[in-house]
Amino acid sequence: MSQPDTLKPTSDATSLGLAPPPKLAFAMVGLPARGKTFIARKIARYLSWLGHSTRVFNVGSYRRAQLGRQHHSFFDPRNEAYVVARRDVALAALDDMLAYLGGNGDIAIYDATNSTRERRALVRTRCFAQGVEVVFVESICNDQTIVETNIRATKARSPDYEGVPEEDAVRDFRLRIAHYESEYEEVGEDEGPFIKVIDVGRKMTLHRIQGYLPARVVHFLLNLHIQPRSVWLTRHGESTFNVLGRIGGDAPLSDAGRACTHDLARIARGRFGSRVQVWTSTLRRTIETAEILGLPFRSWRALDEIDAGACDGMTYAEIAEEMPHEFEARKADKFRYRYPRGESYQDVIQRLEPVIFELEREREPVIVIGHQAVLRALYAYMMDRPPRECPTISIPLHTIVELEPTAYGCDERRIDLAPAPLDPKRFRQNVG
Repeated sequence: MSQPDTLKPTSDATSLGLAPPPKLAFAMVGLPARGKTFIARKIARYLSWLGHSTRVFNVGSYRRAQLGRQHHSFFDPRNEAYVVARRDVALAALDDMLAYLGGNGDIAIYDATNSTRERRALVRTRCFAQGVEVVFVESICNDQTIVETNIRATKARSPDYEGVPEEDAVRDFRLRIAHYESEYEEVGEDEGPFIKVIDVGRKMTLHRIQGYLPARVVHFLLNLHIQPRSVWLTRHGESTFNVLGRIGGDAPLSDAGRACTHDLARIARGRFGSRVQVWTSTLRRTIETAEILGLPFRSWRALDEIDAGACDGMTYAEIAEEMPHEFEARKADKFRYRYPRGESYQDVIQRLEPVIFELEREREPVIVIGHQAVLRALYAYMMDRPPRECPTISIPLHTIVELEPTAYGCDERRIDLAPAPLDPKRFRQNVG
């Protein structure tokens, strides 16, 4: 009889007689409007999705909470009183970060400009004193078109400029950048490990990057970009196993599943034409769905449904009757429960990592035709939901979940599919 997976995360390795992995801090570096917060949040989302306790500490948020909104003159390095005030705010965020890492936190991202060697030395010294490894992540952007777009798209609409006319906000923010430029120093090789992201990934420079997690973060950052696009998550059309309430298997589509898939094809072609990437699992029901779309598609084994092992092909009522201990174990911890000779949601997340890299890399719209557990895991990543919530995320049959990545999050819209012509009343919108 299989029991729920009871292995603890690697951060609890001491319970197994192993040395715990070191706590890790990624300290952002860069001028304003260079995408530091975008990168910080992306790193945090990725590592949290993998199961690491991760948190971002944004110094700008601390400044607004403690001191309110500030004119550009507050950032002038020649004003000693303001220099002290900014340093105090930065230290408050740093203190909280170290307290978090001294507790249950595994990884932290210190989101600040950290624009001088002196400030970075302070961060490094404080972290090292607590046994925390530091990797600087510097975002450098020399493309003024990108900088200007970022100023107008995000900074001029930030809480710092709420209620301020856009042109006034843009002017003030440009002066803020000029203050930082007057004393900015790039990270040097003598300052320890660093990752430099140049012109939004056009080039990346690494120095002394060692260890599994920093290396995974490098691989992840190599795939990031800021080009807008849509990601559609949709389950295959209803299968004959869905009709019978059986899990797993490799069943074909039902008549109702085929009818709704024609609706999916109509909507997708109307929205994207042929300019869209279609991904499926290797199972018959997703491939049949893609074939009805009539678009080229790519099949991924990583997108196959959660492996139900010895329970494959059974109904949950049959599992409850024939394998009551398994039924109760799954109910007790659905995220970590592993089917006998099968998988858990936790296992699914690990095998989906290459799909996440490709999703981040892709510039064209993507339609992922998948299965409930797999799409729940992908949705959790895109919407920055805790992994343990995966089993309860709603991904119904015959529904398009349209996700549009934004600078700091993801917008969500849902469209219900039906064999009848598309009715605008079936459109629902939510913002994540």
